[in-house]
Amino acid sequence: MSTRGPARTVRWLNPDEERAWRAFLRVTVAVQAGTARDLAAIGLSEPDYEVLSTLSERPGHTSTLGEQADKMGWSRSRLSRHATRMEGRGLLRRTPDPTDGRGCLLVLTAQGLDALKNAAPAHVESVRRHLIDRLAPEDLAAIEQIARRLEEPKPAAASDAGSP
Repeated sequence: MSTRGPARTVRWLNPDEERAWRAFLRVTVAVQAGTARDLAAIGLSEPDYEVLSTLSERPGHTSTLGEQADKMGWSRSRLSRHATRMEGRGLLRRTPDPTDGRGCLLVLTAQGLDALKNAAPAHVESVRRHLIDRLAPEDLAAIEQIARRLEEPKPAAASDAGSP
């Protein structure tokens, strides 16, 4: 008896789809590697920057660990370990969550806010250099359109048929 479930027909990528997929991967890796390298040069990782920037936008510069993990697409345990390292560097602090006895709040410290303020100009320049300034306005609009489409829930019928 097989434990792999019913056999499915594989819809292999045609040459155009294969080229698009590989191009997407190359661009994603190149842009992320460039911005990560530039952030590392100023002492932050991409996750550090995302945590700092999203906390700076929150009321009281505070978020629950769960909300932050969901925003970053991380597990709570992974973010908790990362927050421990950031806390050790003085960028944030953790406090008990008054609404969840098992949870905690991540709070941006003054040192963390200063690190973000110092990093933001270099980061936006990096984003411009690696992506924005290399594309035409219609390219940027196409990226937005693609992102919106990929963020939409996929209807069940479409996933079975494999259509967008």
